[in-house]
Amino acid sequence: MGVQITELLPKKEAKLEDFSNKVVAVDAANHLYQFLTSIRAPDGAFFTDSKGNVTSHLIGLFTRTTHLMKLGVKPAYVFDGEVPKLKKLEIKRRAEAKEAAAEKYTEAEKKGDIEEMKRYAARSTRLTKEMIADAKEVIEALGLPVVQGLSEGEAQAARIVARKDAYAIASQDADSLLFSATRVVRNLSIEGRRKQAGALGYSRVEPELILLEEVLSSLGITQQQLICLAMLVGTDYNTGGIKGIGPKTALKTVKEHKTPAKIFAAVDWGKHFSYPWQEVLELFEHPKVTDGYKLEFRQINTAKLVKILCEKHDFSQQRVEKQIEELEQSNTAKKQKGLGEFFG
Repeated sequence: MGVQITELLPKKEAKLEDFSNKVVAVDAANHLYQFLTSIRAPDGAFFTDSKGNVTSHLIGLFTRTTHLMKLGVKPAYVFDGEVPKLKKLEIKRRAEAKEAAAEKYTEAEKKGDIEEMKRYAARSTRLTKEMIADAKEVIEALGLPVVQGLSEGEAQAARIVARKDAYAIASQDADSLLFSATRVVRNLSIEGRRKQAGALGYSRVEPELILLEEVLSSLGITQQQLICLAMLVGTDYNTGGIKGIGPKTALKTVKEHKTPAKIFAAVDWGKHFSYPWQEVLELFEHPKVTDGYKLEFRQINTAKLVKILCEKHDFSQQRVEKQIEELEQSNTAKKQKGLGEFFG
């Protein structure tokens, strides 16, 4: 879901080329969900292989990642670990909503209502353990790092950026900022044309760079106050936030009361949640992360990619091999250009 404070955040337009030769820590779950939601058949159904296994996420992962690699971007995919106890409530709520949407999709399918099928297909999207396992295999076969977080993937990615092992986090959600991510890039995996809702045309989608320092300066608040602001609106640890408080009211409340104790006393936190606000604040300020990761970029394993994508999931071998060949040619051209500049 992600915290709904994006409208308050100052953003800079960027180009994919701006991230060339830079390591970007990718919030893996966030991106895989995007692919599952956006890469669908005309009726909203997933793309599948001959055995009925979902492949929408792998189509997006392979095509988008190789495109980024051709431009010199170095993605490092960070996966979620153990779910924090408070987030389990949100996950349960999401699961129930997905079940209801799946039932609506089935009803629409029986009636042959394509528009209704599209609507409920996106709402019923699930990311399974099998999908994650396949995704990790593809990423590793592309020679890219897979980092397993202890808990929240975004918190781990923020740690990687904080240690200057990556330039920025790639995620659509603003949650990364709450974990003190210094740079967040949005739209990295969906840059290009996006269908406009309820219209025949397309809108152009460009990457956006959000700098934590500029966010805090622009809003006139501290990092801790940013977390408090998000908690008022609602996070994955306190779904829905304080009733009647949107982003602008939350910002006003935070600036008026300043400290967490005064902020949450003013909105009577205990009337809205059965657990103390300190527990939520602690999850953002001191998340479970590890420094025991390695960001190693290796050669592409073409044979392994063909085995996973083509033999296991019925991808066109010709297309997969062509994509890899183009990527390798791009890498060779970059190396030759680099040598030419060095000796020129």
